[in-house]
Amino acid sequence: MANEWQDIASSPPAEPGGRRHVRAWDWALLAFLLAMGLTSWLALVEKRRGERDAHHAFTMEARLISDKIREQLQQCEHLVRAFQSVFLASEHVSPEEYARAYENMRFNDHVRFSLQALAYAERQSGPAGDIYPTVLYAPHAGNEALAGLDAASQPMNLDAILRAGDSNKVAMSAPFPLLQSGGAGPADGLILRLPVYAGGTVPESVEGRRQALAGSVGASFRFLDLIDPVIPKTTQALADVRISDVSEAAPQRLFERHFGERNSEEVHVVELNFGGRRWQVSGHPKYDQEAQGDWVRVLGIGGLISILLAALTWSLAATRERAIVLGTRMGRRYLDSEERFRRLNELLPCLVLLVRKSDGQIVYGNASARERLAFGSRDAALASVLPGAAPEFLDQVGKIGPKGPQAPDVGRDVQLRGANGRLFWASVWVSHIELEGVPLWLLVASDNSEQRQLTERLSYQASHDTLTHLPNRSEFERSVQEQLDRPGQRSGAILFIDLDQFKLINDTSGHHAGDTLLAQLAVEMREKLRSVDVLARLGGDEFGVLLPGVADLETAMQAAERLRACIEGCLFSWEGRGYPISASVGVAMLAGAVTLKELFTHADAACYQAKDAGRNRAHAYTEDDAAIHRRMGEMEWANRVQDALREGRLLLDFQELRPLRGDSGTGAHIELLLRLRGEDNGVILPGAFLPAAERYGLMPMIDRWVVETALGNLDRLHPDGTRLSTCAINLSAASLENSSLYDRIAQLIGMHQLDPQRLLFEITESVAMRDFTASSALIGQLRALGCRVALDDFGVGMSSFAYLKDLQLDMVKIDGSFVQNMGSDQMSRSIVRAIAEIGHQQGLEVVAEWVSSTEMLEILATMNVDYAQGFALHRPERVLFQRDAA
Repeated sequence: MANEWQDIASSPPAEPGGRRHVRAWDWALLAFLLAMGLTSWLALVEKRRGERDAHHAFTMEARLISDKIREQLQQCEHLVRAFQSVFLASEHVSPEEYARAYENMRFNDHVRFSLQALAYAERQSGPAGDIYPTVLYAPHAGNEALAGLDAASQPMNLDAILRAGDSNKVAMSAPFPLLQSGGAGPADGLILRLPVYAGGTVPESVEGRRQALAGSVGASFRFLDLIDPVIPKTTQALADVRISDVSEAAPQRLFERHFGERNSEEVHVVELNFGGRRWQVSGHPKYDQEAQGDWVRVLGIGGLISILLAALTWSLAATRERAIVLGTRMGRRYLDSEERFRRLNELLPCLVLLVRKSDGQIVYGNASARERLAFGSRDAALASVLPGAAPEFLDQVGKIGPKGPQAPDVGRDVQLRGANGRLFWASVWVSHIELEGVPLWLLVASDNSEQRQLTERLSYQASHDTLTHLPNRSEFERSVQEQLDRPGQRSGAILFIDLDQFKLINDTSGHHAGDTLLAQLAVEMREKLRSVDVLARLGGDEFGVLLPGVADLETAMQAAERLRACIEGCLFSWEGRGYPISASVGVAMLAGAVTLKELFTHADAACYQAKDAGRNRAHAYTEDDAAIHRRMGEMEWANRVQDALREGRLLLDFQELRPLRGDSGTGAHIELLLRLRGEDNGVILPGAFLPAAERYGLMPMIDRWVVETALGNLDRLHPDGTRLSTCAINLSAASLENSSLYDRIAQLIGMHQLDPQRLLFEITESVAMRDFTASSALIGQLRALGCRVALDDFGVGMSSFAYLKDLQLDMVKIDGSFVQNMGSDQMSRSIVRAIAEIGHQQGLEVVAEWVSSTEMLEILATMNVDYAQGFALHRPERVLFQRDAA
């Protein structure tokens, strides 16, 4: 066929003489020359425009970098001027005021990053003249070498001080090695200086300013940290950029960055004057003057268009002759194409049939169809290969005869009869065609038997448990939902079955033993159920049962008891060891719930109630069951607590502890109290949600959140800030058993560089006694880390004094029930006095809780109690960093 096309293209025109053929080429050449002339002119114009644009982009990028450096230096000047205002506002600035002013400063992040120190050098008279020792500086970390440094010993620094003092303008020093870098080596920084005049006023004359100069405020910066953030990592036009100080005869290079290979020696320089110094920003371009613009593209596209125009001109001139030749050859090629299509159709792996619409007879079948299908002759009926097809499908493909309605193209999975007489599934697509005026159906089919088997297998695996071959949770939910959706047929019940002590089998004999038990129980429970009942494995050691048609709770309870007894009677032994098996069953009627979620909640709550009542029993959900409603309330609170943790709605309040034996002279002592912001933005106290959190194992997450939040914001909890002396944090019983909590506390202390003596962890007496070994271990670890530990709610235990000496404590907090009753109960007063005396003998600080009146304070003061806590002294407040969010 390729040769045929080649013959057509090279065939000479039919008319003799060749003059028309030559004339076509002449017109084509003329059109080409005219188009190329216009293209050349446009390319020249585009080249010149590209050169101008590239030069403009190059200079603009250099100027933009200069502007950014100037803006960075101005930000630094604003910082120094802001600090100068501190000295103008006060005749004497103390180190504390200086540090506080530095902490309160707000300035550009890049400036903060590049700033090394803010220092004040005081002018003093010395034997050899004026000296400028550094008396104040911040921050202290990393700048200890600045203490007492005489700025006059650094010529560049002194020069900046004198120039700033004479002009009352910011003065920038020459580059020199910063003391923070060791004071030796190449110059890596500079200092911006502003004067501080005696009396707070600025003299008008230079001489007056020199006499009134009291000191100088300076900010030191590193070149790299100051300049690097404003220099882009990549540019379009610049090949490199260089920043140099050219104030003296010998320029000093401050910064240099290469972005790519330069293609020109052209250089653009921008001068920058600031603080009495002169900097230069210079750069070379990336572009090549000879390669700018799109002139090459214009030339190429114009050349292509010229060629096409010439070809079109030639084609129009030769159209008539070529049309005659092509018309002749096209007819011949059409016949050849039809023959090739027939041969190709024979090779297709799909089954292809042509069926006459008038009588449903097969008039053609390709090789695959003749080999796979059961039709023995060319004129076999379509029905012979579609025995299992639905009647409506046969109607659609024209089985009803030539007078029937024409159906649109249809596709469907049907069963075909194979040559061996067996049926197999195939995807069949039928279309209506006409050949030589005869209406036919074109049927194309592909064998999908293996695909259907795989789909059915995957569908079974998606809806069934692989271990027990029972329906899984999703299939069980679908079955229950279908039962709920049946109008007027909501009779029935569901059972939730949870094996008791199943974890013991897995832990002692391995998971294979547990899997064997689950498979065995599935078989035995199935035998105790009706054929219409649905038994499913919900996950782990939990099973679910749907009892459709059960009309009353008594019948459902009988079925639950039957299954419970079946499980209890199961004899399971593994490797010579026998295990008692039992289960707790929760029962819920379908009629008592509206939604699937509500129904499952009822059954789950009933199952938990069965476990709480002693296990190995069945319990039914009823509307008036107070225990179940309490359990459901706790489940709801557990969900709300999880949502609050996920959405960041936990809050912290603080309550101060006040000293009773004189002012300690240090910062405040506080205890952190947990709160929860509800969905309506109301504040919920812990008594409402902590019991549910403890029952459902959420306390480790809550304790971890409190510890991470408190330690990460320790200086933003209380108005005293960094002076906060003590922050008390309560730990729950679950956290004592969490070995990772101590590691996290140690990590946070190191990460935030905290003084561990400021942290006081409180453990209640009842929690400490629940697991004395775990409590003692955690207390020892925390105290070894440098933290302090307090025993909270002390006195409520039966043997409080007996074990007090065995715990390594720093503080004991007297339970508030004794403190509140001191005024009217002599026994409570004696207990408080005894706790205080014994605590002091052990070297512990003693705190009285729940102090609600001044009368209690007077009594406690006579008992040598160290601290008091309660509403009479301080009502809880929100921590500082959460107040804006609230």
